[in-house]
Amino acid sequence: MLPNVVASTPEVAERPTGQRTDLPERTSGASRSPAELTDSLFEHVAWLYAFCRERLFRDDTKRIISVLWQDQPPPFGTKVVELGCGPGFYSRRLAQRFPQIAVTGVDRSQSQIRAARQRVAAARIQNCLFERVNALALPVADASFDVLIASRIFTILPDHERAVAEMFRVLKSGGRCFIAEPRHGFWASIPLTAMWLLASVIHSGNGYREPKKATVLKPKEFADLFQRFAWKSVRIWQDGRYQYALCEKS
Repeated sequence: MLPNVVASTPEVAERPTGQRTDLPERTSGASRSPAELTDSLFEHVAWLYAFCRERLFRDDTKRIISVLWQDQPPPFGTKVVELGCGPGFYSRRLAQRFPQIAVTGVDRSQSQIRAARQRVAAARIQNCLFERVNALALPVADASFDVLIASRIFTILPDHERAVAEMFRVLKSGGRCFIAEPRHGFWASIPLTAMWLLASVIHSGNGYREPKKATVLKPKEFADLFQRFAWKSVRIWQDGRYQYALCEKS
């Protein structure tokens, strides 16, 4: 089994390299209320989101491989992190396809992480692990990963700029990130709407921290998020219902 590359450690940089200095400081989980930490749709109806991720969302595995590695095998020892991994769809597929790389999936939901671990254990994948981590404050040192991937992460994260700053911080020099985001609010909101409806039946009267509608960025808003940081190169494009960003760090 690979070492835990996202181990629970206090070693976190005070400010991401290249981050704008006017961003607010990150806060620790200790200052949040218990309800904010645990009362989540991704805990109460975890299986529904896993179903959506596995069966309904676009599968960009081939696109990720083609864009990041030009359909060539990634170098031995490449460290990959997936932010907001959910049930571990992409982490699992990439690790299974390339046994020479080390993949870490991170997500705030304990239920999603549990499901992801069960799936890789059932498939006997040895180069993939999962950790319950806040994507806005990854407990790793600067320049920890060669590749970062994230899909639909901006639809529910409240602070998009901080998320990109964290992506920039944890990537090595020459590292690249691949981001996929939906372009249309109606389609992007279907999983959240379904989860809210189901949760209201099962747990009537409860409130959850997730929004009832997904946040969808307009093309210029999406592109501007990445232009605010000192990337070596940024490529933005659209394909059908999704928009993509490929960024390389200097």
